[in-house]
Amino acid sequence: MSSSISPASTLIVRQLGRRDYLSVWEAMKAFTAEREAAATDEVWVVEHPPVFTQGLNGKEENILNPGDIPVVQVDRGGQVTYHGPGQLVLYVLIDLGRRRLGVKDLVRHLEDAVIDSLAEYRILAGRREGAPGVYVDDAKIAALGLRVKRGYSYHGLSFNIDMDLTPFARIHPCGLKGITVTQLRDLGVQSDIDREMRRLVTQLGRLLNYSDTQIATAT
Repeated sequence: MSSSISPASTLIVRQLGRRDYLSVWEAMKAFTAEREAAATDEVWVVEHPPVFTQGLNGKEENILNPGDIPVVQVDRGGQVTYHGPGQLVLYVLIDLGRRRLGVKDLVRHLEDAVIDSLAEYRILAGRREGAPGVYVDDAKIAALGLRVKRGYSYHGLSFNIDMDLTPFARIHPCGLKGITVTQLRDLGVQSDIDREMRRLVTQLGRLLNYSDTQIATAT
């Protein structure tokens, strides 16, 4: 790990631990609104307490029975999804112009990072046309949703590792009726958030052409 930082080539990976959704969302918006051209790109790694988030294109009919789990209307693209303990969430705070990326490019790289990470376990995963995310045998294991302001991205990716999947039955995940949701544990892999975070950010750093990835704790 290098001690120097070059904004054009460095990705800072900030480990937030387990934090409530609203505080992290507000922090992402503030970071994006206040960042300057010389700011280093960051990825925030977090777990959330149980929460449903409904994107800008979300339809109420896709929220079936939230029960005691809060529903938060957010400013990312996409429909409704669930976040909870045991799920790896990566928020990508990236200067798209500096990396010469469009939104579709970033989505594809995020999907590829998960696909390549799963391939290390010899798990064959792929994408579906018109339904962003990553799938294993038609079961969704990772969901995506982004927002871009002033050329900077925020929100990102959720990857199911070892969690209670039952809340997904209370919604149509990502607006897909009848979709099955899976996780790494159900695919026979015993792992944890930290191990999969390191695997995933290594893949993402490679795909986005960062020469230096620095893992830090939150401040």
